[in-house]
Amino acid sequence: MTKGNINVSVENIFPLIKKFLYSDHEIFLRELISNATDATLKLKHLTSIGEAKVEYGNPKLEVKIDKDQKTLRIIDQGIGMTAEEVEKYINQVAFSGAEEFLEKYKDSAKDSGIIGHFGLGFYSAFMVAEKVEILTKSYKDEPAVRWICDGSPEFTLEETTDKTDRGTEIILHIAEDSVEFLEEAKIRELLLKYNKFMPVPIKFGTKTHTLPLPEDAPEDAVAETEEVDNIINNPVPAWTIAPSELTNEDYMKFYHELYPMQFEEPLFNIHLNVDYPFNLTGILFFPKLSNNLNIDKDKIQLYQNQVFVTDEVKGIVPDFLMLLRGVIDSPDIPLNVSRSYLQADGAVKKISSYITKKVADKMASLINENREDYEQKWNDIKVVIEYGIVTEEKFAEKADKFTLYPTTDGKYFLWDELVEKIKPSQTDKDNKLVVLYATNADEQHSYIQSARDKGYEVLLLDSPIISHVIQKLETSKENISFARVDADHVNNLIKKDEPVISKLNETEKESLKKNVEEAIQDSKFTVQLEDLDSNDAPFTITQPEFMRRMKEMQATGGGGMFGMGGFPEMYNLVVNSNSELSSQILKTENAEEKESLIKYALDLAKLSQNLLKGKDLTDFIQRSYKQLEK
Repeated sequence: MTKGNINVSVENIFPLIKKFLYSDHEIFLRELISNATDATLKLKHLTSIGEAKVEYGNPKLEVKIDKDQKTLRIIDQGIGMTAEEVEKYINQVAFSGAEEFLEKYKDSAKDSGIIGHFGLGFYSAFMVAEKVEILTKSYKDEPAVRWICDGSPEFTLEETTDKTDRGTEIILHIAEDSVEFLEEAKIRELLLKYNKFMPVPIKFGTKTHTLPLPEDAPEDAVAETEEVDNIINNPVPAWTIAPSELTNEDYMKFYHELYPMQFEEPLFNIHLNVDYPFNLTGILFFPKLSNNLNIDKDKIQLYQNQVFVTDEVKGIVPDFLMLLRGVIDSPDIPLNVSRSYLQADGAVKKISSYITKKVADKMASLINENREDYEQKWNDIKVVIEYGIVTEEKFAEKADKFTLYPTTDGKYFLWDELVEKIKPSQTDKDNKLVVLYATNADEQHSYIQSARDKGYEVLLLDSPIISHVIQKLETSKENISFARVDADHVNNLIKKDEPVISKLNETEKESLKKNVEEAIQDSKFTVQLEDLDSNDAPFTITQPEFMRRMKEMQATGGGGMFGMGGFPEMYNLVVNSNSELSSQILKTENAEEKESLIKYALDLAKLSQNLLKGKDLTDFIQRSYKQLEK
């Protein structure tokens, strides 16, 4: 038997591992399962090249709990280790400048980017175990050995006859403060969280399997059952299979495997597969989002060689794609020692750029393949596309190929199609193209109708970030402006060189404006007189485009230095000086009747804009009933 000290530069390695290196103790199981998987796959490689003269067979890993003995075992049928290899890989924890690193680690940030550099995965076992045993037998014709360590730098290593089959068995003697890891439910939860898609089958107990009845079995026959291995993982998940070998049904099945609580089907998927200049595979799914910007549920999962790492993928996946779901697997993503946080790295930017390009290419191909289907899905995907236009320049450059602009009457245009359609009618006297839009077809119906009466197209742009999108388009396109249909009277939104006819002279207009201002006495409203068609509404409430847009941008993050979120609501009250009502106001001599007429007209204008609420709405209804009783 050999005794000795583990070759570390400082004796406090184990308490440091327990207290500082891994903030989350549960990942010990992930690390040990990963090691067991590596050992199995190494054997597969050695047998395939003829270096290991053994039968690879169908190896599996096994996780076993013994509550009475307070042990947790992780057993593999992999490459195994000789006594010499245990000395090399277990006893010599090869730190580079360990004292400096550990001292710095203790007092600085929780994590440092050293994963894979120092072989610390195995030692995470000491976070939950008071003693760890290794029983291992190499594929080489050498004796099995037993290694035991109680969490101090001291160990024992001896030959043993307790193990006769190839592979390694890690036996954790669980510490009193970690007995939760002897609970079957807890281990099952961890295996499903971290190891659900490991490439080697993982057995965790057994389950009852019902055998199929023979075709000629009588009606009252009872099917026989048998106990079979409970394989808890899927060793060949969809992202590891070539897209040509997968059907749409396979993708849907995998989606529900990833997100068991999602009952709605995703709209479509994007299969990622690249091996240069980095390795990356994965599948991204577009869920039905509508105007939902909630990204806290069912997030994209990051894996390293089929080992779950995290679902905090900010940095790897561009912000706008965080609304998607799915899997990304890359061995090239640099992580910290506990695999909890992403390290800043040039490769990460390349990966992010690749994913952005892949999504843009997919969108372009979808609209080309089936325009009608794409249009039907637009409301469920638009928020991702629009978010991408605002936040990712490379994506925005490609977006004209697949960004749709729906109209209030159900038509869909790509940008170039829209420009071609509206340019003849919606170019103003200064040769600027004005794009009219509404955000709510019902609330803005009268304004939309006024624009349609002029032969104008009105877009329906109702996503929560549309103000940001419009701002982006106005700065990236030449000679274009957007105007919401209720920002002003349509004649002012698209000004033309057309003669204006006025029924009132300037003195009458001044008098009318003064009458209206004195009657309403509300600082929220700026009264402006317009010589409109006599059939147009007498009073119209509008909100200036700039101010409303800045307030909306502020509400969804943005708005820059203006801080419009705290500004009071401001409106224009457009009074049609050519309307019959304007003439009637001027003719009415009784001051009380005049004021009542103006206030009633204002209430009607407010009502059309959904601005009449609370007591004002109640008073208006009561006054209206009294009018009917006269």
